[in-house]
Amino acid sequence: MAKRPASKKRKKVSAKRKTVRRKVSKKRVTKKKVARKKAKKKATRKKAKKKATRKKAKKKATRKKAK
Repeated sequence: MAKRPASKKRKKVSAKRKTVRRKVSKKRVTKKKVARKKAKKKATRKKAKKKATRKKAKKKATRKKAK
């Protein structure tokens, strides 16, 4: 069997399928975006918590020194 030319190999995708595909990819992108935002928020919260605990420890240490 002879090889078909590359131009004939590609099956035409209907317009409906195309829109569905586009919507799916868009959804995936937004999901990734949301995940990234969530991760960032989590990181900043963690950092803030760390800072707060450090501040508290410093305060405690200075109070101990004063005594």
